[in-house]
Amino acid sequence: MIDPGDKDPLVRGVRLRGDRHRRWLREGEPSVAHRLAQIGVLGWIIVVPMLIGILVGRWLDQRFGTGLFWTAPLLLAGTALGGWSAWKWMKSA
Repeated sequence: MIDPGDKDPLVRGVRLRGDRHRRWLREGEPSVAHRLAQIGVLGWIIVVPMLIGILVGRWLDQRFGTGLFWTAPLLLAGTALGGWSAWKWMKSA
């Protein structure tokens, strides 16, 4: 039987918070190395799509001789994709 509270965002948030608290009680505080690793992963999640956008944009600009016509929008698209990916990763952690 489906619990009617499963669709309520407040109930889901409270359950998630409780699950995180129980996990913290079970596992304890993460180490400094673990926190630094999380920061490193987060940085790569944001930077890699930006770099791909720049590389593809520069290649397109050189191919068509358009200056920064493709580089700038693809950099912004990479930034948006990286930010969205980082947000999803942080929300799931």
